[in-house]
Amino acid sequence: MQKIIKRFIATANTFDVEGVLSLFAADAVINDVSVGDVFAGRDGVQLYLQRFFVGYNTASTLLSIESLDNFNANIRLNFTGDFGHEIGILKIAINADGLIERIDADLE
Repeated sequence: MQKIIKRFIATANTFDVEGVLSLFAADAVINDVSVGDVFAGRDGVQLYLQRFFVGYNTASTLLSIESLDNFNANIRLNFTGDFGHEIGILKIAINADGLIERIDADLE
């Protein structure tokens, strides 16, 4: 679980959208309460990455990982970018293939 989380952060920080997409299941969902929207499937995840990572020049730094089991973890991230600074909470679920199937995101 920690390996995919660290890979997600590192790849997103280089704005490699295709690389990040390769970490997600085809039917993945990102539910981001802080923006009030749900992004479904690879097209939705791509839109989310383009809008909120590439579009805002977002850099993420891992603050903590709380592994709940082999498939679920809660992580805290320090986000910086054109918007300033925020602390985010991501609840990440992976599937049996080791791909991200769901992220529930919010800000502290």
